[in-house]
Amino acid sequence: MIANITMTETRAELTKLVRLPAYVLPTIAFPLGFYAFFGLAMGGSQRIGATTAAAYMLATFGAFGVVGCALFGFAVSVAVERGQGWLLVKRASPMPQAAYFVAKLLTTMLFAAVVVLLLCGLASEFGGVRLAPAAWLELIAALVFGSIPFAALGLAIGFVAGPNSAPAIVNLVYLPLSFVSGLWIPIEGLPPAIAHIAPFLPTYHLGQLALGTIGPGHGSAVTHVLILVLWTIAGVAAAAYGMKRDEGRTYG
Repeated sequence: MIANITMTETRAELTKLVRLPAYVLPTIAFPLGFYAFFGLAMGGSQRIGATTAAAYMLATFGAFGVVGCALFGFAVSVAVERGQGWLLVKRASPMPQAAYFVAKLLTTMLFAAVVVLLLCGLASEFGGVRLAPAAWLELIAALVFGSIPFAALGLAIGFVAGPNSAPAIVNLVYLPLSFVSGLWIPIEGLPPAIAHIAPFLPTYHLGQLALGTIGPGHGSAVTHVLILVLWTIAGVAAAAYGMKRDEGRTYG
């Protein structure tokens, strides 16, 4: 019964987002466009460490893409639905509360998978990227499941920000984190002061986890996963606090 409710909610969430060009176009077009320009047109055959720029930026722009899917999919959506009173309607319905959040997470991961698969297609067809089948699968899995910590952070933003301020707040978080973490420019090319900040950021660890599947990442995969898990817990805790605060304002 709960599984059926969750799947129904997921279909509704997916239908809603597909019908929102303001979500679909940026989350899919931006990473594809950036990768096509910086990873392919600007010299995809050049070397970055032990691999080509096309392969390196497939991992980093893949991370950039899934972070955008997660942050915008959760933060803006939850903030808007809070502002509209839709969450109160959900609470009053017999639907399990968990189904609402699981549906959003599954939808986010589906969009992340679409972005990653399109990037892989570009990289293979036009960038000459050739990986072993296992490496392709590891890269896709790392990026798709790597969207989960950012979904948690997006959920926290969604319970803190208002419907009008949420997009601006997401951009203030998303774009600087992506730059400082080396998702646009290799971490070795950043100023030392910025490069020293990067290891404290979740976007850095997702990027390095993705890079590790094709060879040139820094640090161990276990370390990156553990740090991303900690960020997930922090995001869920912040979101739970925001939910309790909303409940206190509504029912207090």
